[in-house]
Amino acid sequence: MAGNISLSRRDIDVLGKIRDPESNPESGLRLDPSLPKDPHITDAVEYDAVSQRERELILSMQEAEMELAGLKEKTLPDPVEAYRACVARLGRLVEEHPRYASARNNRAQALRRLYGDDMLLEPIIDGPVLGSPRPQRGVEAILSGPAADATERAEAAATVLSDLDRAIALLMPAPASLASAALSPTAAKTLSLAFTQRAAIYYASSKQLASNSRRCNAAVDRPEARWSEMDFEEAASRDFAMGGRFGNEIARGLAVGTNPTAKLCGQMVQQMMKGEYGAENGSGSKV
Repeated sequence: MAGNISLSRRDIDVLGKIRDPESNPESGLRLDPSLPKDPHITDAVEYDAVSQRERELILSMQEAEMELAGLKEKTLPDPVEAYRACVARLGRLVEEHPRYASARNNRAQALRRLYGDDMLLEPIIDGPVLGSPRPQRGVEAILSGPAADATERAEAAATVLSDLDRAIALLMPAPASLASAALSPTAAKTLSLAFTQRAAIYYASSKQLASNSRRCNAAVDRPEARWSEMDFEEAASRDFAMGGRFGNEIARGLAVGTNPTAKLCGQMVQQMMKGEYGAENGSGSKV
């Protein structure tokens, strides 16, 4: 009979951390409602004014989306242009308040909605113009095919990732204090969304590259334009894990499912088990 596989407590802990990046009990985040909703806009009156402008723009974009989807009676002459105008106004809000992370996060989300999560990849030059479903490419894009100007799309990809990078940098606690850091619930939610959005883009890119149907768009002025499928997959897993760490449960689950090291670990364990059972059930002598 083949010998049993013996794992020490340390082995089990290591395997657990490989499978679940959030398994470290010291990685918890403390939420403190008494802290400012945004650490860089600490005056409550100013924050309320800025966030109100942001909410109004988001509501306007949602109304345009509902009209595009046929869920609301059409009142806008051109819902797509109305949506674009809101994105431009959101950009002005970012320019006026460059350290307001929420506006950057929401601009990134709006641009994802316009161009889809595959914006880092070479554009598809044919296909439906507006609102076309795009299976397995992440967010369904309002603009696709010939309606998605290639230069504008590449610039949008760079803007989205720069916005998310900056939003994360603005809200992320210093590494030295991360284990005991405190954030307001609003700031933690924005941070988790920024990580999760970036992860979604990376994940969609990895899936498209894995299918060999697309290539990265060299016109995008970002380091990611030179990444491989594995680079995207690993980055997506890390960002999903961070999104989960700061409160997004969906991101936490996706971090485990997209972790390439966890997948490899699982494959190795399966091979070990096959070898173990094969030795037990084989025709050779048993100890």
